[in-house]
Amino acid sequence: MSELRKDPIVGRWVIISTERGKRPSDWATEPKIKGGGFCPFCPGNEDKTPPEIMAIRPTSEQKDVPGWEIRVVPNKFPALQIEGVLYRKGDGNYDMINGVGAHEVVIETSNHVLDLSDLSEEHIHKVLLIFRNRTLDLTNDERFKYILIFKNHGVAAGASLEHTHSQLIATPIIPKRVTEELEGSKRFYNYKERCIYCDIVLQELKARSRLVASNDSYITIEPFAPRFPFETWIIPREHYSHYERMPNEKYLELARMLKDILNRINNLLGYPPYNFIIHTSPIQEPNLLEYHWHIEIIPKLTKIAGFEWGTGFYINPTPPEAATNELKNV
Repeated sequence: MSELRKDPIVGRWVIISTERGKRPSDWATEPKIKGGGFCPFCPGNEDKTPPEIMAIRPTSEQKDVPGWEIRVVPNKFPALQIEGVLYRKGDGNYDMINGVGAHEVVIETSNHVLDLSDLSEEHIHKVLLIFRNRTLDLTNDERFKYILIFKNHGVAAGASLEHTHSQLIATPIIPKRVTEELEGSKRFYNYKERCIYCDIVLQELKARSRLVASNDSYITIEPFAPRFPFETWIIPREHYSHYERMPNEKYLELARMLKDILNRINNLLGYPPYNFIIHTSPIQEPNLLEYHWHIEIIPKLTKIAGFEWGTGFYINPTPPEAATNELKNV
């Protein structure tokens, strides 16, 4: 029988509809095909992207030439523009802000045929440190309030190029979904004087029914009220409100955990398209006692349709406990 579950942070309800359940082998996924055609992210095509912001080059400091391991460039078709003075204006009941922000692409490897999960722990560690360093740099720009780091992997997840890459967008406002998480966490903290994410970590380590993996610094879980089948969270065991404000050693442990869960998802679900999002605190805020940064990984196995758009509910055919068992057995 179906079951309704309430997300304890934002209060969103989901329907766990086991009648619609599928085995992992039943999910329709994209074939993993690499190579062929022109790619502006491949070595030798550096002049086909905007001039690089930074890169890791073992043997040279020259910009916009081959020989790099990881490269960061402005998005050629940015959602927001770095240039300009931020200003607000109104038109009756309507509010507007000019499109000031930043939009960057992190090309995670020079090798076109590798996915993020194929890279070594050390290489993923470098990618994660670049996320941190770019965030810290953009924090100096007082026009920006929030920085979202995300990855669209596969056409169904919104990727327009198959060469593995992530994106970073700095916005002059705090996004609505971030505000909902912050407000939900604040309500819990005001009531219990504890961080709700810290409580989730303790509860999932005790119950273990939704715990996929853990190491000294992180746990990987299937959340209690997932919107999507095999939705997966990585949460630090210790309380950190900002992704970019952790000690250096925490990023290597994160690289290990991220590689582990991506390999589990790929092996179980046949390399599905997915979205990867870092949920962190607004960059201009001090360290927050009530909020806890985390990563959400969402395989694209189902589609959002009229019921979801009309109600804000999500229908998930896979209970998180069943998804945990499948992933643990990989």
